[in-house]
Amino acid sequence: MAADALIVIDLQNDFCPGGALAVTGGDEIIPLVNDLIRNTEHVLLTQDWHPAGHASFASSHQGRQPFESIDMPYGAQTLWPDHCIQGSRGADFNSGLAWAKAELVVRKGFRSGIDSYSAFFENDRLTPTGLAGYLRERGIGQITLVGLATDYCVAYSALDAVEHGFATTVRLDGCRAIDLGGSLETMIGKMRDAGVTLV
Repeated sequence: MAADALIVIDLQNDFCPGGALAVTGGDEIIPLVNDLIRNTEHVLLTQDWHPAGHASFASSHQGRQPFESIDMPYGAQTLWPDHCIQGSRGADFNSGLAWAKAELVVRKGFRSGIDSYSAFFENDRLTPTGLAGYLRERGIGQITLVGLATDYCVAYSALDAVEHGFATTVRLDGCRAIDLGGSLETMIGKMRDAGVTLV
């Protein structure tokens, strides 16, 4: 039987209250996530890891504001406040997260010209992170996702995981959402339709 893995998505300071792109209640999930970490053999983390001046930052586009959308060579891109800049405190994992058990940290968004929501692909949908190969080589066929934010990095990771053939569960009680313009309802529907188990 395939092994299970827990993937903790972007539980970083900038996505928690007080951070540059804070998700409401983002730190509330930490006790549950830590409990899941303690009770799961294989634990992996993702870490948003942007260079300064990243193309997804509103500050990189004159006259643009955070949360506006622009067209990039790879498609529509929501513009964000500057966040999770490499080496900054904001990019660090939340100090309450029991992250030391993690076997692998997948850093994403480090290419200056392209954003990355999914743990599996950059937003061009072509450039892989290598996570799928890592999981397969380890004999892991089932994954559970928790973290931030439900409707962006968690949902895109879940959809890609299913596409790669992994049995995928999202613990909604272990996630919190940004919910821009109904994005939470939209992405929950997409996950359900794709066969993601929502708990």
